[in-house]
Amino acid sequence: MPENVQYELADGVATITLDRPSAMNSLTVEAKVELREALERAAADPAVRAVVLTGSGRAFCAGQDLREHAAGLASGQGLNGTVRKHYNPIVLAITTMPKPVVAAVNGVAAGAGASLAFACDLRIASEKASFMMAFTKIGLAPDSGASWTLQRLVGRARAAELLLLAEPVSAARALELGLVSQVVPPDDLAEAARAVVARLASGPTVAYAAVKRALDHAATSTLEGALDLEAELQDACAATTDHLNATTAFLAKEQPKFEGR
Repeated sequence: MPENVQYELADGVATITLDRPSAMNSLTVEAKVELREALERAAADPAVRAVVLTGSGRAFCAGQDLREHAAGLASGQGLNGTVRKHYNPIVLAITTMPKPVVAAVNGVAAGAGASLAFACDLRIASEKASFMMAFTKIGLAPDSGASWTLQRLVGRARAAELLLLAEPVSAARALELGLVSQVVPPDDLAEAARAVVARLASGPTVAYAAVKRALDHAATSTLEGALDLEAELQDACAATTDHLNATTAFLAKEQPKFEGR
């Protein structure tokens, strides 16, 4: 049984919780393997229509477990390929999942932990949350997609500032910068996240998958390329039962019921 990551499924929502509170949910090899497996499980399960990623205790995720990392350095293993073997596949599991992923950031999100939150589609933060691109604090470059996601959230100049200076960003400042979409009191975080994912889980999940794919493609595409993919995705969505039912419901002035097909 997983010891570092908890997985729960209810009402179409998979909740994935990093569960190493005594270590601020920092990521060992075992935790990274379990997290990737949980994300892939959610992606493959047709019963899952939306995903919440959160942490237990006072942290969301403090990034790499530095005790394990220090042991690797001492033995001459360095990073031991963890970026390519673990972090990259985890980020791709989040970003390519054909379902919306919401980060409920309950506390500190640092280094790779912040990068995981930035890879999610939406972020809701507790007032006690904070973000820090801690990589340069220990003489490292950004990883886990931060160089790609962060500048798309806040622009290149602000991303450079956050990455180079590695100063903590409060929840209020994160909201101002556009890193998160909502900040709530700590006791309200779970409820706020549930409200968002419940709405997503009851929505047109095929269309949500198309939105994710279109945004990712357009981020590095020409306008012509983006238009081509939009046309392809729109044709596919127009052929779904969800679109037919929603159009019929609109004309009848009723609320649509989406089935995800």
